[in-house]
Amino acid sequence: MAELRVLLVDDEPLARRGLRHALSRHAEVTVCGECRDGREAVSAIRELRPHLVLLDVQMPELDGFGVIREVGVAQMPAVIFITAYDAFAVRAFDVHAVDYLVKPFADERFDEALHRARLRLRQGEALELGRKLAGLLADTPAPPAPTPPPAESPGRILVKVGTRSVLVPIADIDWIEADDYCVTLHVGSQEHVLRESLAALEAKLDAERFVRIHRSAIVNVERIRELHHASPTEWVVVLETGQRLRVSRNRREHLERRLGRAR
Repeated sequence: MAELRVLLVDDEPLARRGLRHALSRHAEVTVCGECRDGREAVSAIRELRPHLVLLDVQMPELDGFGVIREVGVAQMPAVIFITAYDAFAVRAFDVHAVDYLVKPFADERFDEALHRARLRLRQGEALELGRKLAGLLADTPAPPAPTPPPAESPGRILVKVGTRSVLVPIADIDWIEADDYCVTLHVGSQEHVLRESLAALEAKLDAERFVRIHRSAIVNVERIRELHHASPTEWVVVLETGQRLRVSRNRREHLERRLGRAR
């Protein structure tokens, strides 16, 4: 197989961008399409006929398991499952030897999964893959529930700085910026990069102190100095550091309610 046609399925734009970047290191791979949800994935699989699908497990309305059921095991291409929660899903994948990636994953782990998928396709194991998918569906009558966030968030986050690691107090964080499968912690004049998705980190934070204002930004409400109406449709928060951050329209009311409780 000279060319490997891959379909990306994830409801988070940053996650899809991260997958595309990971695939760009492989010259033989062509991304034939991207899907934002399970419904789009079903149509794209039937229309585009990819060799491989990078399929997110947790999606609204129709999740990864639902995609397989809709398309049908016999018509389903090879799959690498992607999940942010490993409690139930990974055990199911292990039993049936269907590959999976747990967010955030290292480049080496991604390359290993892609190599394994190529070997299976080269060896013509479509029938065997179909049997494993059928077994997986039989053992998962309902999609796995997300692991609930902890009742209390940790007080500090361990981050790497050069050849050492430091503990950053969560209370000192001004805001958090997403960048593919990494996040940048902005702490005063310092920046710390953490290899974790924004969604995974958000689940660990105190929801009363930190609020998501954009799909790629979380702010500490105690660091917000002003809220500006930049235009009738655009809002901006100004932090104590002077940093200005855009607020997405669908998160504006939530932010106002949170600021109301904080004051």
